[in-house]
Amino acid sequence: MTRKIIYLINPISGTRKKTQVKDLIIRKTREAGIDFDILPSTANGQYENLKELISKEAITDVVICGGDGTVNAVVNALQGEPVQFGIIPMGSGNGLALAAKIPKQTGRALDLIFIGKASPVDAFYINEKFSCMLCGIGFDAAVAHEFAKQKKRGLQTYIRISTLQYFKSRPYPFQIKLNGRLLETDAFFISIANSNQFGNQFTIAPKASLSDGLLDIVIIKKMSKLSLPFTVLHHIAGNNLPLHVSDIRDEKKIIYLQTDKISIANPELAPLHIDGDPTDTEAAFEIRIIPHCFKLIQPF
Repeated sequence: MTRKIIYLINPISGTRKKTQVKDLIIRKTREAGIDFDILPSTANGQYENLKELISKEAITDVVICGGDGTVNAVVNALQGEPVQFGIIPMGSGNGLALAAKIPKQTGRALDLIFIGKASPVDAFYINEKFSCMLCGIGFDAAVAHEFAKQKKRGLQTYIRISTLQYFKSRPYPFQIKLNGRLLETDAFFISIANSNQFGNQFTIAPKASLSDGLLDIVIIKKMSKLSLPFTVLHHIAGNNLPLHVSDIRDEKKIIYLQTDKISIANPELAPLHIDGDPTDTEAAFEIRIIPHCFKLIQPF
């Protein structure tokens, strides 16, 4: 099959890193003998205009040079188009890329795009808003909202914001409907995950799969703040297995479930993020999986 790639990359602003990335893309793609074009990613997240170009130019691959928020916007706009997607990780967390075992180094990520295999990946809707990786309600969303306000990004900034938000955090009341059962609980946050992690190798849903047709639901219940970090660390180490809904017990501090759909009432309007980007919250959420939503180039 003759391939033609569109690379979507932030407009070059004169920084050395961005210039190096663009130059490397040009050199290695020419060496691979693949036709390509480089287009700017957009600040408003609108990519529907690419559909005409995909059809007219017989585009086979759309490669996103960015983070989870950009991946979300591009895949959402182009789902259903006859293209496969690649990622060159350039975000703060790169959760989807890490979950798919896509190398963070630009050169190695490009090599994977040239020789890797495109495999189906699930996504999901939360009140008809699209997510290709993970959304959170509560503490982690509060972090995302504050992180988005910062002029300087990166892991150190994320750790600083997370620490500040930890001391400010409080549990929120939720009512959760799942497989005919109603669960009422106070929780610091709820993660709805298709990917296994937030990013930066912080694994919130250790058993999550990108293509199993299931969402991994992690509920971090109300507990003392002294025990909270140790309980979460115990969980991300893989010590909790997903429960059947009939096995949920009040004494459990972390509830870990797998399902294809779930309803969550959020009466106190705990904040929301979708794929790391802050999003307006709502008083109720209907969440459902989209099996095999798009094809992502991954290692064999």
